[in-house]
Amino acid sequence: MAKALRTALAERQIDITHSDSLELVARQFGFDDWNILAAHIERAQADLPPLPRGWHRTGSTNPTLHRMGCDPDDPKLLRIESLVDADRIGGVFGSLAETILADDYRGGKIRLSAELKGEACHTAAIWMRVDPEERGKWLRFDNLIDRAGAGPLTGTFDWTSRSIVLDVPGAAATIHYGVLLVGAGTLRVRDIHLEHAGPDAERTDYPRRPTGFGEGVPA
Repeated sequence: MAKALRTALAERQIDITHSDSLELVARQFGFDDWNILAAHIERAQADLPPLPRGWHRTGSTNPTLHRMGCDPDDPKLLRIESLVDADRIGGVFGSLAETILADDYRGGKIRLSAELKGEACHTAAIWMRVDPEERGKWLRFDNLIDRAGAGPLTGTFDWTSRSIVLDVPGAAATIHYGVLLVGAGTLRVRDIHLEHAGPDAERTDYPRRPTGFGEGVPA
C-alpha cells in the first residue's frame, strides 16, 4: 500500500520518501506511526482463526481490518468480523471463499445456499462466480447486491436464508463461491450448500423482466 501511495503521488509530481509513505499509511488506519501499525499487524496475524479445509481469505486480507475464519465459539460456523470502526473501514470488504472445478456442473445450473446472522453489519451477502480457463475474465456472477428482493442483509438480523442460482456454460473451468462482509459488523454463516439446480430453476444474476423504467412503471 505504501508503494502504491508513493507511486500515485509521484504521478502528480509529489515526491515523498518510502519512510514518509509508510507513516501516511499508518495514519490512514488511525495509528501514530508505522512501527505501531506493524506491531498491530503482527499481533493480528498471530491471532488468525483457522479456516475450513479448502477455503481461503480474499477481499481485504489485511488482518487489522477483518478477522475471518471458523467461529471460535462454534467451529461449524464461519465468521467475519471487523476490527475497526465503520469510519475507518469504509467500504472495504472481507470474504471467505472456496474454488472448485466446473466439470461436474458444466452445461447445467448450480445453486449456492446458506444461512446468515449478523450484528451491526454494513452489508452481508453470499456470492458465486463462474470463470473460464482464461484468467481475469468471468462468465457468470451474483453477489446479491443488485437485487430488489432477497438481496444483501444489513444491520442486526437473525438466521436468514439466501441463495444464488447460476447456469454453468460449456466454457466454464472453475466455480468460486463464498461469503462476504462489506464494511463494519460481525457476520456468521452456517449450512453452506452447493448443489445441482434443476433446469427450471430461475437464474438470479439478472432480473427476469425489464424494470419498466420509461414505461410509466417505477424502476
